[in-house]
Amino acid sequence: MLKTLARTITLVLLCAPAHAQQPPPPAVIVTQAILENVNESAVFNGRLEADQRVDLRARVSGTLMEVLFEPGDIVSEGDVLFLIEETLYAAAVKEAEGSLVSAEAERKLAELERDRQQVLVEREASAQTQLDRAEAALGQAEGSVIRLNAALDTAKLNLSYTKVVAPFSGRLGVAQVDEGALVGLESGPLVTLTKLDPIHAEFPVSTANLRAHLDRVASGKSSNEAVVSLILANGDTYETMGDVDFVDSAVNSATDSVNVRAKFDNPEGVLLDTELVRVVLTSGEATEVLTVPQQAIQRDLQGAFVLVVADDNTAQQRRVEVDRIAQGKAIVSDGLVAGEKVITDGINKVRPGMVIDAATADNG
Repeated sequence: MLKTLARTITLVLLCAPAHAQQPPPPAVIVTQAILENVNESAVFNGRLEADQRVDLRARVSGTLMEVLFEPGDIVSEGDVLFLIEETLYAAAVKEAEGSLVSAEAERKLAELERDRQQVLVEREASAQTQLDRAEAALGQAEGSVIRLNAALDTAKLNLSYTKVVAPFSGRLGVAQVDEGALVGLESGPLVTLTKLDPIHAEFPVSTANLRAHLDRVASGKSSNEAVVSLILANGDTYETMGDVDFVDSAVNSATDSVNVRAKFDNPEGVLLDTELVRVVLTSGEATEVLTVPQQAIQRDLQGAFVLVVADDNTAQQRRVEVDRIAQGKAIVSDGLVAGEKVITDGINKVRPGMVIDAATADNG
């Protein structure tokens, strides 16, 4: 039995191949590092803010007689939006006008009396006290005219308030009151008017990103001029470019960021107040930089690296310095030279030193 088992083992060993079959090298996709002109860009989450937004209220009390717009209407500055009953206010104007006419007549009479007393005093036909009394009476009459002029102005102003007008051009919301309602100072907003053209996009920029950008500008690697575009909630890009018109002078301590604002023309009202958008900042001047696809960049505890294809078709780990990511590409400032091939797809199948089966991205 033991002899039979030994012969069997010997036969198995003799029949075994001299070398075990090796697996094929892993197939990967590689791309060359290239020099190209790239505009620096960054994407931020932002929110649109109307240039002006006010709640219109009644400034006098009365019955609302007419609403002269439809919800969502675009109106011009000075357009009449509401009519409040004006009867009492028109009557107050008439009363103030009548009182003013009477006061002006009293002033005229007092002025004549003052002039008469002045002549008599000069002729020594009247005492100085009579002239003093005439002067005082004229002063009182003039005071009454001034007071009643002010009362007339107030009455006219109140009458004008019976017409609620648009203080600027914009889009109206829904009227909060109906015709026939009693409105006044305490009745709350009548409607909201929003100015949408132009409109601003406000977005926070981290101080780290801001400082890095300023350093690149100082070193000549980037331009301080920026073009701003918007990506809307549905993924569409707004057709009109904007301009940065405000950078806050203080850092928000809660988020360690600086608020930035960009202005956009919005004549058709496509952009809406408080809408959430993505803001894309792109430098106006392109610079020549070394780039590789973003997916080629790997990271570990020591930092960023790529897998470079050596002359003997092996993968070699190479430490690199990544300046930034722009337009889906990594800008490499150190560690690579133009023309070197880096692995972009199939990285998870490769270890440094392994022989690989490389195909270029174009042949993918």
